[in-house]
Amino acid sequence: MKSILLSIFLLGGVLLQAQSKERKLVWADEFNQPELNQNFWTFKLGDGCPDLCGWGNNERQIYTDSNHVIRDGNLVIQARLKDGVYTSSRITTENQIQYTYGRFEVRAKLPVGQGVWPAFWMLGSNIKEVGWPLCGEIDILEYVGKEPHEVFTSLHTQASHGETINTKKTKFPKIEEGFHIYTADWDENQIEFFVDGMSVYTFIPKNKSEAEWPFDQPFYVLLNLAVGGNFGGPDVDDSIFPQEFIIDYVRVYQ
Repeated sequence: MKSILLSIFLLGGVLLQAQSKERKLVWADEFNQPELNQNFWTFKLGDGCPDLCGWGNNERQIYTDSNHVIRDGNLVIQARLKDGVYTSSRITTENQIQYTYGRFEVRAKLPVGQGVWPAFWMLGSNIKEVGWPLCGEIDILEYVGKEPHEVFTSLHTQASHGETINTKKTKFPKIEEGFHIYTADWDENQIEFFVDGMSVYTFIPKNKSEAEWPFDQPFYVLLNLAVGGNFGGPDVDDSIFPQEFIIDYVRVYQ
């Protein structure tokens, strides 16, 4: 069944390419293996302390390497609450899979409820050398349960002092229902964001300084499900847990 779906979505990808430019699939994780492929992914663990407590956003969760499962060909990231402690998972392709330019795509089903904050995003691979936000950040999907039926697509740069001034919030009345496809199409001139093939936001820099356009270098991918924080919170409805961020695939086209 998944091979049939893959063919269908690859066809969908061709249609999306027609809107932007011709690209070929260069890397994908379909999550068909019984365990997470650690040739692709590594875990970020803990609460970010001492360097980045709360992961820089006053988030409440502790990240572990056990808040996920592979189920029915999907990666399922689970946010749980036990004895007053929130746990979840964050995975990244840092030091393993990174690309400069391309179309980056995830098909996923969102968790719901006050306090959840799932994300599919990217960071510049030079982050350890230059720091954030000079490295650049591309947020392809962010959703916060306190603002249902809306999807956030954003960029963080040095020119914006890390703030989300290059951002768009788009209303989708049924975004919580079933799976949806979230995409960033990125080239040397612009980054365009799509939801289910519909263009929702395009960033074209006024100039190509490193502070405004740190996007001429390799970036790696991250997936996580945060709880609370400056963006997802501050209030969290404890009655909603456990919650699941279900990812069917991650694909990169160039």
